[in-house]
Amino acid sequence: MYNLLNDLSIIEVSSFVASPTAGLYCAQMGAEVIRVDHTAGGLDYNRYMLTAEGRSLSWENLNRAKKSVALDLQSGAGRELCVELAAKTGQCITNLPERSFLGHAAMAAQRADMISLRIMGWHDGRQAMDFTVNAAAGYPLMCGPEDWDPATAPPVNQVLPAWDFITGAYSAFAMLAALHHRGRTGEGSEVRVPLGDVAIGTLANSGTMAEMLYRGADRERLGNAIWGAFGRDFRSKDGVRFMVAALTPKQWVGLVEAFGVEAGIAALENELGVRFADGDTPRFRHRAALFTLFQGAADGFDYADLAARMAAQGCTFERYRTAHEAANDRQLVADNPLFGPSPANPSGFEYPATRSFANLPGHEVGDPRPAPYLGEHSEEVLAERLGLSSGAIGKLVDAGTVALSDENR
Repeated sequence: MYNLLNDLSIIEVSSFVASPTAGLYCAQMGAEVIRVDHTAGGLDYNRYMLTAEGRSLSWENLNRAKKSVALDLQSGAGRELCVELAAKTGQCITNLPERSFLGHAAMAAQRADMISLRIMGWHDGRQAMDFTVNAAAGYPLMCGPEDWDPATAPPVNQVLPAWDFITGAYSAFAMLAALHHRGRTGEGSEVRVPLGDVAIGTLANSGTMAEMLYRGADRERLGNAIWGAFGRDFRSKDGVRFMVAALTPKQWVGLVEAFGVEAGIAALENELGVRFADGDTPRFRHRAALFTLFQGAADGFDYADLAARMAAQGCTFERYRTAHEAANDRQLVADNPLFGPSPANPSGFEYPATRSFANLPGHEVGDPRPAPYLGEHSEEVLAERLGLSSGAIGKLVDAGTVALSDENR
């Protein structure tokens, strides 16, 4: 946790992944991010999987370092308080629909320089989620074994909701861009970030859209091979599967030497009339022959020996781990300064938690802060932001408009 944004406060009214991620990244850089949830919790408050105490581990980790205000967002009074909080603060992140009570116009009516960042499904207002926009963009039909029949092969979804996380990161950037613009001009901004546009736009930015239009057809499936370069999974003599990639001349030369296939490469080059050192194109076009050669060499090494050889040559490689193995890997987690202790989680479960992904030498980084209990900061925020007395807050609590901490639920 850094303090680069410690003069910034943001109201967040969101659920699921993309919108909480935007707030999380701001919080990890020091911003005060105040979640406003319905008194019973938002749509994702009990998202699988739950601990024995009934706490969502997904919610707990996407909402670290934030504050929580719980309002009855199904009531007019609760909604009015939410809009007022957003306007008093000046910036809001949400994935509620524009036509909801938290539309930009409602907030801007109370503050002309209001900045709202709204994560949407599609630009035309249609609903979407990560796995549906991924289907629309075509990626699942690029995945799978290369020997599958294109006419009958099923799509292969990725497990990670990548578009959600990319959208959250882009949204945090867009919020800071709007803040920079307001600092220069005094103008507020309504910023809309459609999840679907992030997916299809990334398809375009990567060159994949241009490739499809240029070739006039779909890309073939490649299994675990890397598109356009040399890289794939291999298996050692003792059965360990690992991934290698060679995108630079140094990586390619190192891999050839580590596997001890210099003679085989020379023979293939003579047979095919190419030089694999010339770059990605010959290596990718003749990948089948190269994969056979490298796998044959891997059959002669235990993984530990081959890994030592690859490390000595500066190769880019990694063995496949299960997610459980990764979570328990000392090099990845315990010895990684990205992680810090998190003993005060609402779930009661203690485990390593992430700091900011960015490493800023010379800046002090604090330990990760836990997610809040629902409504933990209701009284504090309403008093500070809206100037409400303890008596006024007490009346709102009695009316069911405001809820305090659910720590003892």
